[in-house]
Amino acid sequence: MNPAPAVLKLIAVSIAIAPIASAQSTYKGLAITPEVNTPAYKRSQWKHWIDEDGDGQDARQEVLIAESLLSATFNAQGKVSRGLWVGPYCGFVTRDPSDIQIDHMIPLKETHQSGGHAWTKAEKEAYANDLSNAQHLIASKGGCNGSKGAKDPSEWMPPNRTYWCQYLNDWVEIKQKWKLTVDQAEVDALKVGFRVCKKYKSGDALEGRH
Repeated sequence: MNPAPAVLKLIAVSIAIAPIASAQSTYKGLAITPEVNTPAYKRSQWKHWIDEDGDGQDARQEVLIAESLLSATFNAQGKVSRGLWVGPYCGFVTRDPSDIQIDHMIPLKETHQSGGHAWTKAEKEAYANDLSNAQHLIASKGGCNGSKGAKDPSEWMPPNRTYWCQYLNDWVEIKQKWKLTVDQAEVDALKVGFRVCKKYKSGDALEGRH
């Protein structure tokens, strides 16, 4: 016996609705997902700093060397003792590496909450020490890095507004590379940030959020 017209209509409606109900919202190819129901974040699970290429310089030292505007000098232990760094977040200038913290552009806790909690130990280590993207690890002043903490762009933006466009682009590109998610507040902040960032020019005063 063929299905009744009413049953056929119900089946057709169900088929039409199903793709919409299961479709996931995205922003620039990133899945928009609330940061909920993730295991507790433990920084110790994200091993850093490591010397991946075995040249005697761990990831922190490699960033100091790469981001120094002058050729770095080294102490008797082969560690960077002098250079010249200009921090992009807060505009600080220093020649002393002890002033510098190495910041993960996407903080480790944010990465954990954006899907990284499901990674293997090796994947977490690779992320925490990634030198393949020059914007992944940033030489930053301790106080400035501390104010950023684990915040995303909905909670913190660099006081140096002229860096906003690059900051937001780097944020998105790193999340794309590592297939991380974004939450709705983060997406809203990215949209606003991209809309206003181009108006800030070199020489503008360092300020807080827009």
